[in-house]
Amino acid sequence: MEKKVLIVDDDTKLQLLLVKYLESYGFQAVQVADSESVMKSLRVDAPDIIILDIMLGRENGLDILKEIRKQSAIPVIMLTAKGEETDRIVGLELGADDYLPKPFNPRELLARMNSVLRRSNAEAAPEEESDQPHLSSGEFKLNTDKRVLFVKNREITLSSTEYHIIQALIRSPNRVFSRDELMNIARGKDFMAFDRSIDVHISNLRTKISKIAPDLKKNIKTVWGIGYMLEEED
Repeated sequence: MEKKVLIVDDDTKLQLLLVKYLESYGFQAVQVADSESVMKSLRVDAPDIIILDIMLGRENGLDILKEIRKQSAIPVIMLTAKGEETDRIVGLELGADDYLPKPFNPRELLARMNSVLRRSNAEAAPEEESDQPHLSSGEFKLNTDKRVLFVKNREITLSSTEYHIIQALIRSPNRVFSRDELMNIARGKDFMAFDRSIDVHISNLRTKISKIAPDLKKNIKTVWGIGYMLEEED
């Protein structure tokens, strides 16, 4: 079945290039350039993934990302200006799943898109076969059907990347995961860790948890020089 991609960019030439390229690989591409059109497309077109340029003419792509995350956990890949580390970090904190600095090779964008989509499909299949749509560890409960985390019975909305990270941690409490392991889990085994953005996603999870239960954010432990673990209390 054709996957649908929503391209959010005000650069007409780039839009046309991406549409032509991605359609040649079996995607159905929808192109828009403003927040109102993005939100309409989420309702009408139901895209499977979004490519979002942060540097739009009249609007800030980060603001659009905020609006997307208020109602959807759809995977989002940001396009950022080369060297704009602040935008990259803020975007990840707001729930983006990946980023690609401009200028970029369309083949790399396609590889990242396929990695995100393969991961989502692979995760869905075993869960549908399972009679246990929930995972739990202490006060952390994960609904794997709805991909929602509950902390002390209060709901926390997750991005796709955050979901895969917390799923791994809850499945194996008290186990230390390296950053590379979590990056592979979050982005796919064919995707090599290229930076420390996993730290940003962990920080984002802790922030969301602390708004409900400040004491429980400490359960996601940093193991210095190695990675992270979810400490399960006795």
